[in-house]
Amino acid sequence: MSNIFLEIKNVDFTIGGKTKVENASFSIENEGETLCILGPSGIGKTTILRTIAGLEKIEKGSIKLKNKLLSSNEKNIEPEDRNISLAFQENSLFPHYTVEKNILLGAERNKGKNKLKLNFKEIIKLLDISKILNKYPHEISAGEAQRASLARSLLTQPDLLLLDEPLSNVDQSFKEEIQVRLKKILNKYKITTIIVTHDSYEAFYLGNKCAIILDGQIKQFDDPYNVYHFPNSVEVVNFLNRGILIPAKVTGENSLENTDLGIIKGNFMKHYPKGSKVKLLLQPEDLEHDDQSNLKLEVVDRKFRGTNFIYTLKTASNTLIPVFVHSHHIHQHEVDEKFGIKRPINIDHIVCF
Repeated sequence: MSNIFLEIKNVDFTIGGKTKVENASFSIENEGETLCILGPSGIGKTTILRTIAGLEKIEKGSIKLKNKLLSSNEKNIEPEDRNISLAFQENSLFPHYTVEKNILLGAERNKGKNKLKLNFKEIIKLLDISKILNKYPHEISAGEAQRASLARSLLTQPDLLLLDEPLSNVDQSFKEEIQVRLKKILNKYKITTIIVTHDSYEAFYLGNKCAIILDGQIKQFDDPYNVYHFPNSVEVVNFLNRGILIPAKVTGENSLENTDLGIIKGNFMKHYPKGSKVKLLLQPEDLEHDDQSNLKLEVVDRKFRGTNFIYTLKTASNTLIPVFVHSHHIHQHEVDEKFGIKRPINIDHIVCF
């Protein structure tokens, strides 16, 4: 018997007769882990949650939770019998109940469960919603409604918690703090969770694993570090938008050459014969600023991001390259100025396609 907590095997995720994600297989190995699903809008992320919750049936494959078959082409356990809680992106609070009563509905569902009980006051404090408890849903903001819905879902303490863009309406200034608090709750009470999000930074922070869905398929399923640093396809690179692909030629076991940047050294993640023409993934943190270098690129844009600047540099062949520089750096280059790149260029792990 398998000890996998959640197992999705060869499932076609379909809604309204249209297949959104084909032949998908993935799993959550252990109780208390969080899986984040990333993908563009309309790709089928919410359909996956609805299907796991039992709101959509499957005709192919199987879904098992704690070794119990929930869905197959022959069986479909009703949503209310799955002990799965799904919090939708849109406001799902009952309009005729106060926020407090809405939240306490979750605690009612939790009665009789043999688990370490979440404390109502603790959840209210962590999600910062104590001031709206006596209000009705139409009297609060979209972000407050999301946090109230999240509190209700958490208090059910389900076997599996499904969150659809749970923080999309939360003010940006408060979002990171809520992410920290949410992660603390999930870890403390070992609540196994699947989070759908369009925010890769949110996914990388909250998830033990990340699934990237593109073109109706799971393109990559891995831990966040590997998804960011070692994307497995050009499609994933383009979706994450965390770097660019530049042409290069393999010149040795640990080196390659680009016409504009010269020799680049590092450890290849995959072997390529000498002379191979490849596309090198170049991320903003791979290049180091050095005004004394003879490799100068033109600044075409500069964005201030608090702790750093993101410079966009133009090479001799008109390729645009992003580079991070700490914001405390003394010499802040202006547009049209020349920006020096340290040579030789060294990249810890060279990813090519």
